[in-house]
Amino acid sequence: MPRSTSTVRIGVVAGEVSGDLLGARLIQALRKRLPAVEFEGIGGPEMTALGCNSLFPMERLSVLGLTEVLGRYRELRAIRARLRRHFLDNPPDLFIGIDSPGFNLGLEHALRRAGIRTLHYVSPQVWAWRSYRVRKIRKAVDRMLTLFPFEEQFYRSRDVPVEFVGHPLADEIPEQVDMRLVRAQLKLPPDRIIVALLPGSRVSELRALADVFVKTALWLHARHPDMQFIVPFVNRSTRQMFEDAIKHNSAWDLPLTRLHGHSRDALGAADVALVASGTATLEALLVKRLMVVTYRVSWPSYMLIKLFSHVRRYSMPNNLAGYALVPELLQRDAVPEKLGGGIEDLLTHPDRGRETLQAFGKIHEQLRRGASERAADAVLQELGRTGAAPA
Repeated sequence: MPRSTSTVRIGVVAGEVSGDLLGARLIQALRKRLPAVEFEGIGGPEMTALGCNSLFPMERLSVLGLTEVLGRYRELRAIRARLRRHFLDNPPDLFIGIDSPGFNLGLEHALRRAGIRTLHYVSPQVWAWRSYRVRKIRKAVDRMLTLFPFEEQFYRSRDVPVEFVGHPLADEIPEQVDMRLVRAQLKLPPDRIIVALLPGSRVSELRALADVFVKTALWLHARHPDMQFIVPFVNRSTRQMFEDAIKHNSAWDLPLTRLHGHSRDALGAADVALVASGTATLEALLVKRLMVVTYRVSWPSYMLIKLFSHVRRYSMPNNLAGYALVPELLQRDAVPEKLGGGIEDLLTHPDRGRETLQAFGKIHEQLRRGASERAADAVLQELGRTGAAPA
C-alpha cells in the first residue's frame, strides 16, 4: 500500500549554479503533484528558497577541471562521506543527483547498493570524453534524465535506462527576445553596439578567464570607442574577481554595466556575446545572440581532456548542431586579439549571422518539451516503484 504523500522525502544534490536552477524548477513541478514532499541534501539559493534543506554550502562543490578537483579532493570526499552516512542512516524515498557527476555518481552508487532508488538529472559528458564511465553510470543510477536528444540515443545504445526531457531554459525563453525593450529596462543606449561578457559562474572559471575577458574588452574598446559592455555576476565572489581583473589592467574607464544575476538580460541587451563554454552558451543560443565561445583550464587538465576526448567540438551549440555553428577559441587561442577579432567578425558578416540565428531557432524548437514537468513525471514513476507515491 503506498505511503501517505506527506511522508515522501527526496534526497537531492546540486553542485553548481546551473544545477541549482534546474533543481528549483524540478522542486516546483513536483510540489504541484506532491505538495508536502520534502527535499534535503545540497542546494543553492534557488533550491533553499523553495524549502530544500541544504546540509552543506553548494559553493564547496563548485570546482572546475581535473587538477582543480584534486586540490579539493579531501574536502569533497569528506562531504560525500558525511552525506552518504546521513542518507544511509535516514534513507530517502528517492535520491536525485543533479549534474556534478564527479561528486554525485559515487554517492548514487553507494545509495543504490543499499536499496535506495537513484535518478541522475543532466548527463555527464560521457559522449564527449571518458565514455568508459558508462559502466559506472549503469551501476549507479536507476534512470538517467537528459537535456539533449543525442544523449538519449547514446545511453539507449548502451542499455542505460534513460529519458530525454528537454531543457527548461528552452521552455522559459521566448522565441524572440526584444533587444530594444531589454535595453530600455536596463537604461542602456538603444543605438550603440553592446557586447555581453559572460566569463562563467564559478570562482575557478573567473580565476582562469577574468583577466582575458577584461583585456579583450579593452582591445575592442580601443578599436571601437563607442562600444559598450555588460557583464552579469552570480555572486559577490565572482564579481570581486572580475573587479580585481579590472584593477590589474587599469580598466576603470571601460564602459561596463554590471548586473547581479540576470545573464539573460545581459544577453538580450547585447548585439553579440563573449561566453565561457558551459550553460551560458545554450542560453545565448536560446536568446538568439551570436557568440564567441572560449575556455581555459590548467594545462594538466586540458591535456587529460584531450587525451580522453571523443569529440572535436566542445561548446553545446556546436554539439547540438553537429558542426561548427559558433566559433570556439580555447586555451592558447583564448587571447584578446583572437577573441576580439572573433567578435568583430560576427558584427561585420550579417549574412552568416542570419544563417546561424536560423539554426539557433531550430535547436530551440527541438529542446522545448516541458522539461521540468517531464522530469517530475519521471520522479513520480520512480517513487511509484518504491510505493512512496502513486506511479
